[in-house]
Amino acid sequence: MVSKRSKAITAIFAALADPTRRRILERLYRRGETRATELAAPFRVSIPAISRHLRVLERTRLIERRRKGRLHLIRARAGGLEDARRWMAHYTAAWDSAFDALDDLLKKDKTKEAKR
Repeated sequence: MVSKRSKAITAIFAALADPTRRRILERLYRRGETRATELAAPFRVSIPAISRHLRVLERTRLIERRRKGRLHLIRARAGGLEDARRWMAHYTAAWDSAFDALDDLLKKDKTKEAKR
């Protein structure tokens, strides 16, 4: 059974798989809170398409939106990538351990070959 956390991490990676959404996040991290229309300006896609990208980022909790009158102000969530970072750190540690064990095995094998 797939856990709620696993689904959330899958959604984060799916959101980050799109280059437009990654560029939106990069702009938000650099500029801070930005109007949705300003955020859309450099992209060669329609405003409705940008809105769909923003909704994906919002659902995955990578961004937050607040309204000030008619303005939609968007900002990156500080902890938005934390679940994905923790997941990667866990598996990085596991892979590092596996590679260390493989390295030890190869060194032992090389030593045995040298003794022959």
